[in-house]
Amino acid sequence: MALIDRRIGILFIAFVALLGIALARAAYLGSVRAGSLERDAATQQVSNVIVPAPRGAITDRSGAELAISESADDVVADPYLIKNAVSASAELASALNMPQLTVLSRITRAHTGYVLLAHLVPSAQAAAIGNLHIAGINLVPQTRRVYPRGVEAAQVVGLVHGNGMGASGIEYRYNNVLEGTNGLRRIVSDAIGQAISIDDLRPTDPGKTVALTIDSGLQQEVERVLTRVGSIYSPKSATAIAVDPRTGAILALANWRSQAADSSAGPDDLAIGLNYEPGSTFKAITVAGALQDQLVTPTTPFDIPPVLQFADRQIHDAESHGYETLSVANILKYSSNIGADLIGQKLGAARFNYWVRRFGFGSPTGVDLPGEQSGIVLRLSQYSGSSMANLPFGQGESVTPMQMVAAYDAIANGGILRPPHVVQSVGGKTQPLPAGHRIISPTTASELRDMLRGVFADGGTASGAEIPGYDMAGKTGTANIAIDGHYSDSAYVASFIGMVPTDHPRLLVAVVVNQPQGSIFGGSVAAPAFQQIVGWAVPYLGLPPR
Repeated sequence: MALIDRRIGILFIAFVALLGIALARAAYLGSVRAGSLERDAATQQVSNVIVPAPRGAITDRSGAELAISESADDVVADPYLIKNAVSASAELASALNMPQLTVLSRITRAHTGYVLLAHLVPSAQAAAIGNLHIAGINLVPQTRRVYPRGVEAAQVVGLVHGNGMGASGIEYRYNNVLEGTNGLRRIVSDAIGQAISIDDLRPTDPGKTVALTIDSGLQQEVERVLTRVGSIYSPKSATAIAVDPRTGAILALANWRSQAADSSAGPDDLAIGLNYEPGSTFKAITVAGALQDQLVTPTTPFDIPPVLQFADRQIHDAESHGYETLSVANILKYSSNIGADLIGQKLGAARFNYWVRRFGFGSPTGVDLPGEQSGIVLRLSQYSGSSMANLPFGQGESVTPMQMVAAYDAIANGGILRPPHVVQSVGGKTQPLPAGHRIISPTTASELRDMLRGVFADGGTASGAEIPGYDMAGKTGTANIAIDGHYSDSAYVASFIGMVPTDHPRLLVAVVVNQPQGSIFGGSVAAPAFQQIVGWAVPYLGLPPR
């Protein structure tokens, strides 16, 4: 009996000791660890989820959608909460169009409570997954960027990164107004991870719509024309820009690039990133300066020798000829290099350099696209004794296609240099017209346009590019490409820039073809592309014939 009492006493003491330990542990957890445990419990049952704001749309001038955002979901798994992994993986694999073994390996990963199964799943597909009601499988609201018109105006519109932030083009330049403000949602879940209450703590503020000046119909035609140029002449690249010169609004901008070209080695948007020597299209700038300085008139005659000796260089025209006399107008019509140099001599290096910069060369135009280049323009102190032998006819300095468009816009609109622009409105609010400034008089601009008519006339360098019934003005350009410090005799840039109608231009189009094969002249490569674009555009835009 004493032995039994002793055993009972020992058990009682052990019980009291264990109870004391339990009470001490409870007191410790309820006081010292209370705060941290409460936080841990909250994180397991209550989660705050970012609700992405719908990204604003990008449209053309008429509202045609070029970029939009659609609701999507990330599908995530908590392996700890999935009871039957084999059965769950079979259902998920079917819904996600993934191999079952891949899904199974992901949802059975140890030491993790979060596994991303699929990113940016379309809403309908995500809803089907949600309807499976698999414990441990959750949907996280997201949005995905969609381009309804495919690659149309791709270099202008741009792209977004995987995180939804703008990566290029308008998506990048206007990211701050397109992205909006994300919302915040609190989700309370039960022990098996199913949501039992959802509260929006902060509503989303959708991004604003950015409407472009791009005309989708004209954009498609410009892209078709460049594709044809690519198939016929196999150039390294080709670029075309169509603008309303009255405002500088860009109606179409397209680039074509050879599949053999290394896109990583050059800019995405060649219209603002391609540096090239403009060749004879630059002669209009030389003539503009001489006209504005009252050194010449359209009828001023120049004696043109077969060869012009200039310092250590001999200057030739594209076509061999004897001694002849050409007016300033005919120097442009026949694109005489020698004539351009003689006009450049009248200007002198200092005034020529002044007019180059007055027309905006050597500086970005200020177009509202990211990544614009400045071209390469010599400082006056860098001129050598022979610089004026080639600068007046567009060699020795580099420009971008957009710079040439801005300069010719000033000729077209009566003398105002204004940054081209591609954004029409933001959030329904029309953007103010970029400020411009006068660089030449209306008279000088009118005289230039009148002389540039001759390029389309018989004997002009683009006589085959006229459009019956329409009065046009423009200029061809054919420039050797400098390679390793020497001008190539096989690599050229062919270009054309022109406007319609001549007296009060409403459309200006520039075409630049980099290293065409077969034919290399601006008049035979770029001018026909100009003709095709303008021939399609004039009835489409409602421009009447004469």
